[in-house]
Amino acid sequence: MLTINDTHWVEGVKHVPSPFFDQRPDAQDVSLLVVHNISLPPGEFGGPYIEQLFTGKLDPNEHPYFGLISGFRVSAHCLIRRNGDIIQFVPFDCRAWHAGVSQFAKRDKCNDYSIGIELEGTDTLPYTQAQYATLTELSRVIMTLYPHIDSSRITGHEFIAPGRKTDPGLAFDWHAFKATLRVNG
Repeated sequence: MLTINDTHWVEGVKHVPSPFFDQRPDAQDVSLLVVHNISLPPGEFGGPYIEQLFTGKLDPNEHPYFGLISGFRVSAHCLIRRNGDIIQFVPFDCRAWHAGVSQFAKRDKCNDYSIGIELEGTDTLPYTQAQYATLTELSRVIMTLYPHIDSSRITGHEFIAPGRKTDPGLAFDWHAFKATLRVNG
């Protein structure tokens, strides 16, 4: 069972602190969970590249695509690997840089009040059952710590940045995820 300690890190998972975060304007105002996807290189899974991107250590010469993104200053609170393992980059009470220009329920700047969870994947390939199970458990623990987040305040990057982002994409089964979240919650 996952637990979050008093410094807002998940206990018993890999911690890889990112330099790409800052303080929230209001640390008490955490009211949204945003689901993303990422794979580096695109469409490939495993390897150290996501960790390197989120820590500013991605070598632009390692892959042609990396030259386009190696200078990005981005992070998420957590990454869920294909096997369900969690890597945490930013404590939940801090602002990770995951949403960019975004809006939810007519409120801008989602990074200010959201938690970003990346799934290792693509918009078009099915996510694994291990990822759904871990996402469900992590979401429930986050919802307990931050009671302003309920299932109606869990959304995808594609919905807070329409036209700019497409993740987690059509491959993500929102209906099954939210049904499991309610059953197990």
